[in-house]
Amino acid sequence: MNDSLILRTSAPLLLWLSIAVSVFVLLRGHNAPGGGFLGGLMGAGGVLLYAIARGRVAAIRFLRLPPVAYCGIGLLAALASGLPGLLGEAPYLTHLWAFPAGLPLGTTILFDLGVYLVVLGTITAMFLALVGD
Repeated sequence: MNDSLILRTSAPLLLWLSIAVSVFVLLRGHNAPGGGFLGGLMGAGGVLLYAIARGRVAAIRFLRLPPVAYCGIGLLAALASGLPGLLGEAPYLTHLWAFPAGLPLGTTILFDLGVYLVVLGTITAMFLALVGD
């Protein structure tokens, strides 16, 4: 853990800013460049900065689940995103779209969310294994 007062003070603020921007990139990638991979990297960056400033235990407490659990949840979400197409007698991963109130929503956002969680969990798990208490 780093003993910098500035880093310890600013890390929670930068963590929430990083998470907010990563969610924006995730949702923007639904219709434009960006998406789950880049958003997951940005979110993991915030968690990693928090781990450097506050320690490994504080970062795991923030995540509330082990990082590997995020990988599993993300894989299940990405796999589940293809099931509606398969159930509609289309090929697997044929994504379906709906337009409630003119807002384009599709099963691709579930796939992007799965990628986001897998990247967040993988990067965080690898880094936290290297960070000391």
